[in-house]
Amino acid sequence: MTTPFEETGDAAMTFTERAARFLKKDGAAFKAHTRELEALVGKPKLIEECGVFGVIGTSDAAALTALGLHALQHRGQEAAGIASYDGKHFHTERFMGLVSDNFSDAETLHSLAGDAAIGHTRYSTQGDTVLRNVQPLYADLDQTGIAIAHNGNLTNSKTLRADLVRRGCIFQSTSDSEIFLQLTARSQYLSVVDKLIESLKQIEGAYALTVLTPEGLIGARDPVGIRPLILGDLDGAPILASETCALDIIGAKFVRDINPGEVVICKADGAIESRQVFPKKDHARPCIFELIYFAKPNSVVDGQSVYELRKRLGERLAKEAPCEADLVSPIPDSGVPAAIGYSQKTGLPYEMALIRSHHIGRTFIEPEQKIREAGVARKHSPNRALIEGKRVVLIDDSVVRGTTSRKIAQMLRHAGAKEVHMRIACPPIIHPDFYGINTPSYEELISVGRTVEEIREMIGVDSLAFLSLEGLYKAFRKGKRDESSPAFTDHCFTGDYPTKLTDRDAEARNAMVTQLSFLAETS
Repeated sequence: MTTPFEETGDAAMTFTERAARFLKKDGAAFKAHTRELEALVGKPKLIEECGVFGVIGTSDAAALTALGLHALQHRGQEAAGIASYDGKHFHTERFMGLVSDNFSDAETLHSLAGDAAIGHTRYSTQGDTVLRNVQPLYADLDQTGIAIAHNGNLTNSKTLRADLVRRGCIFQSTSDSEIFLQLTARSQYLSVVDKLIESLKQIEGAYALTVLTPEGLIGARDPVGIRPLILGDLDGAPILASETCALDIIGAKFVRDINPGEVVICKADGAIESRQVFPKKDHARPCIFELIYFAKPNSVVDGQSVYELRKRLGERLAKEAPCEADLVSPIPDSGVPAAIGYSQKTGLPYEMALIRSHHIGRTFIEPEQKIREAGVARKHSPNRALIEGKRVVLIDDSVVRGTTSRKIAQMLRHAGAKEVHMRIACPPIIHPDFYGINTPSYEELISVGRTVEEIREMIGVDSLAFLSLEGLYKAFRKGKRDESSPAFTDHCFTGDYPTKLTDRDAEARNAMVTQLSFLAETS
């Protein structure tokens, strides 16, 4: 089996050993890149809950899952876990930290025996960042077991949890994902697949699931199709993953997207059964931020390159909001494709006004705050020779709180920029998310209750423009937004939430018990 991560001269090493070595090496590069980027532009504006991966029908299931999770590391960097099944027993390993920190030794991967495995990378959007919330979550059922990895957020999980606790259920985590296990365990159906399907019918919100059972590898996607889930194939072994980039790293081929409301049951012999659990829709309504922000640029979504989609956002932005300037620069890294599109459409030179430093150490180890602040200032490296006396157009994918935009604008002015203009490749974010993105409350969103001019003054730029909602849809070649059936889940811009928000409504009525656990943890 040849994969992109293998190197010449590795013939004597097992696949698992090669995978472990690759994870260690590439993981170090990933951490260095992340540190440099965060030193330059701060923490990510938005984070999504996680990425999921699953494979069945190969002796290298755990190693393949670790590689797939590494490719999905951008979707969750707080914790990672893998569960495997060897035909008799389940095996699990869950850790805080990156995939490469915990699954880059062959011994750990060998301990995850079996020809089927699922994995999860996590950011916490519901439930604390502690080990008991790290997925995959496992539970013993009647004469069987089940492990589950979940991407998304449920909008009625607190309501369901409160009811289940009153009926005697014992919860071991504060993650909304445990709801799937509890409801599945209470089902009276005999088959694990049927038990899971019954649980799905009680749940609201967003989910993409990989589920490991003795009956096979199961994938499920919510009825709206908010969170992504794809089906792949590696020499006859079925694969489930959040994005196509997880297929690329192991040399697997893309088969298709899992449909909204569909459950697929994958067998070790390559057979795949599909059940359309919820009424089939004309089209999915994927979260618009998958395309704008979360998905890797080298992933393919809905048959289109994410990189090309983001370039078209920049091209449309150039058409809607041109600017008299000397150069165009992205706010790294997420603004790069849109900045390239803006540059190509306007004819303005594409340049890097901000340069990451590759040589300055991590500042948090310094004992004095002033030393830390000086280190951060050194790492924030405007390209002074390039921008001094110039009119600069900064391109970013979004503005959430506005703090990063303000700091970067000040940085460029201090470096001698004559003018600083900002163009944003999406509409203003004016509503919070409840489906797995950590968008802040209404009070923290800079665009709520403010005009573009007021936001411009707060950020401190000479001009500011956002891409229109109509322009966004046109850039994605979806035509005019259909109010009755939008092509995307775009509630952050429109307030059009595609599911019930049971927990939010209950909290508004002061009818919700929000204490999820009485256990205080430090790890």
